[in-house]
Amino acid sequence: MSGKTDIIKGRIKEAAGVLTGNDKLRNEGKTDQVVGKVKETVNDVVEKVTEAGKKAAKK
Repeated sequence: MSGKTDIIKGRIKEAAGVLTGNDKLRNEGKTDQVVGKVKETVNDVVEKVTEAGKKAAKK
């Protein structure tokens, strides 16, 4: 899944956990959100490294 998908899924799980009083589901939602943010960060770094490599190859 993409980072944004994990973040959205996490928000939904967290909200459902809060509404139902289910701490496990709420915590899973928070974890999913963190995983999504990490995935987005990693993708951003990969894009920047790839871009820098392409620029270096042109020189």
